[in-house]
Amino acid sequence: MRGDVEAARRRADVIVEGEYTFGMQDQAFLGPESGLAVPEEDGGVHLYIATQWLHSDRRQIAPVLGLPEDKVRMTLAGVGGAFGGREDLSMQIHACLLALRTGRPVKIVYNRFESFFGHVHRHPAKLTYEHGATADGRLTHVKCRIVLDGGAYASASPAVVGNASSLGVGLYAVDDVDIEAIALYTNNPPCGAMRGFGAVQACFAYEAQMDRLAARLGMDPVELRQLNAMEEGTLMPTGQRVDSPAPVAELLRRVKAMPMPPERQWESSEGADVRRLPGGLSNTTHGEGVVRGVGYAVGIKNVGFSEGFDDYSTARVRMEVAGGEPVVAVHTAMAEVGQGGVTVHAQIARTELGVGRVTIHPACTQVGSAGSTSASRQTYVTGGAVRNACALVRERVLELGRRRFGSYHPAWATAELLLEEGKVVTDGGEVLADLVDVLGDEAVEVEEEWRHRPTEPFDPRTGQGNGHVQYSFAAHRAVVEVDTELGLVKVVELACAQDVGKALNPLSVVGQIQGGSTQGLGMAVMEEIVVDPRTAKVRNPSFTDYLIPTILDTPTMPVDLLELADTHAPYGLRGVGEAPTLSSTPAVLSAIRDATGLALTKTPIRPEHLTTGAV
Repeated sequence: MRGDVEAARRRADVIVEGEYTFGMQDQAFLGPESGLAVPEEDGGVHLYIATQWLHSDRRQIAPVLGLPEDKVRMTLAGVGGAFGGREDLSMQIHACLLALRTGRPVKIVYNRFESFFGHVHRHPAKLTYEHGATADGRLTHVKCRIVLDGGAYASASPAVVGNASSLGVGLYAVDDVDIEAIALYTNNPPCGAMRGFGAVQACFAYEAQMDRLAARLGMDPVELRQLNAMEEGTLMPTGQRVDSPAPVAELLRRVKAMPMPPERQWESSEGADVRRLPGGLSNTTHGEGVVRGVGYAVGIKNVGFSEGFDDYSTARVRMEVAGGEPVVAVHTAMAEVGQGGVTVHAQIARTELGVGRVTIHPACTQVGSAGSTSASRQTYVTGGAVRNACALVRERVLELGRRRFGSYHPAWATAELLLEEGKVVTDGGEVLADLVDVLGDEAVEVEEEWRHRPTEPFDPRTGQGNGHVQYSFAAHRAVVEVDTELGLVKVVELACAQDVGKALNPLSVVGQIQGGSTQGLGMAVMEEIVVDPRTAKVRNPSFTDYLIPTILDTPTMPVDLLELADTHAPYGLRGVGEAPTLSSTPAVLSAIRDATGLALTKTPIRPEHLTTGAV
C-alpha cells in the first residue's frame, strides 16, 4: 500500500471495476522429464539430467540419498524446453535411488501423460481491480486483490505472489495504490514457476482495466496508456524508483505506427485461401460475418531474482595455445534450455579476448553455481560472470607478456593494446605470434563469481522496498478476425515493440520475443488445463486435448527492437524472454473485444464465449 486510496477515490471523475479469471496453463515443453543416473565407484552417483538449475537439484537430492554433495555429480543433458516447469524435482531422486540400489545405470523418461501430472503449472487466478481517473485521463488510484491457486504444495507460490503484487499496477505512474495478493493451498494440482511468473496474471487484468477506462472516458486506449506511462525516475508502488530507461510511451508509439496487415487476406487474385480465415482448414467460414478487431497491451516484468535473494553466477574461463593458436574454453553450470546462452557466452569470450576458437564445456556441478535458467536472468548474470572472468584472464595474459617482454617492448606494446580492445585475431600477424609466444605451454584459468546490485525484501506490513534489480518492457498490437456467428478467432498479426537494452544476438532476441508472444497467444484463445472438480485430476493430459498453437495458428509477428542501455547491466542489456508473454495475451483479448463488443473477462476465450456472451 502507498498513498491514500480513499482520498484519491474521492478525486476521481471516473471509476471502473472489473473481475477477471485466469486459467491454468501448462509449460508444454517439447521434451518430457528425463534423466540417467550412473553409480560411481566411490559410492556416489552421476546424474545426467534435464533441469533448470543443477546446483539446486543437487542440494535437494544429496540429503535424501544420505550422501555429501560432492558425491552427487550432475551434468546437464539435452533439455527440450522448460519455461519454469523444470524448476521443481521430478524423477531425479527416484533414478538415483534405483541406480545406487541396483549398482547399474538407470534411465527414466516420462511419457506425456506422466509429464502433465509430474510438473507444476501456471497459477490460475481470480483478480478484482478498481481504477480511478480524472476526466482528462490521469489515473488517481488503483486498488486490486489477486488470489492465486497454488494447488497442493507451495512450490514457488510465495515468489509468484511477490511478483503479482509488486507489478500489479503495471507500467503506469500512480501515487495511490492498494494491492493485496495471496496464494492459497487447494486440492488442485500444484502450481509454480512459469514464464512471466505472477506478472502474467496481473497484466491480463490491469490491461483490460485500461481498455475499460478508455471506453468510459471516450479516449483512444493507446493515448490513455501513454498519458499515464511510467518513465525513468517514476516511483513504483513498492516505493522503488526506476533508475534506468523505461520507454513505455515510445514502445506504444512504435507498435501503433507499424503498418497494418491488409484486410480480407483470404481473398486474392489466385482464389480464396481458407487458411487465412477463422477456422482455417476446417473450412467452416467463408468470410460471412467475419469482423476485424485491433487491440493493444503493454507489460512489465522484473529481471533476475528479487527481494534480497543472493543472485549470483559463476564462470570458469581458460586460455591456452592449441594447434599453434590461442584458444578459449568457457565452463559454467548454466542450463541451456533453448534461450541461446551457449551462443552468447561464446560471443562474449570472442569479444573480450579477441580469440576465434572458443569451446563451451557441458554444464555440470564441477564448476560453481550459475543459478536457475529463469527470471530472464542468464544473459545478465552468467553473461556478466563470463565477461568478468574473461577480463581477469586478459589481465593475467597481459601480465605474462609484461614479464616476458618488459614494459617497453614495441611489439608487445602493440599486442597489449589490441588485446585490451579484443582485436587479437582480427589483427593477426605478429600480434598473434607474440601472444602464442607469451602463453607457450602455460594456460591461464580463472573462475569468477558475479553478482548484480543487491535487492531487499519487501516490508511485510507496507509492501515497500527496493525488491527488483531490473525491469523489462514490451508492447503488443494484436489484429484478429472473428466469425461472430461461429465463435471462431483468427489472429492475423501480433506485432511487438520491446526495449532489450542491448541485443547481443539480435536473431536470438527476436526468436525469444516471438516464442513468448506465441505462448501468450495460446493462453488467450486455447490453452487451459481442465481439472475435474471432484477428483482434482487433470482431465486433458495430452496434446490431443490440451491445445497449443501450431504453425497454422501462429500469425505474422513483426518485432521492433529498441536498445536503450541499462547502465547497471553488462553491456547495457535487459532480460527479454518473459515480457512478451505478458502483453500478448491481453492484446489478443483486447482485439477480440474490439471485434465483438463483449466484455470477455476470462482467459482462454472459447467459441461458446463469443456466441453466447457467457464470459
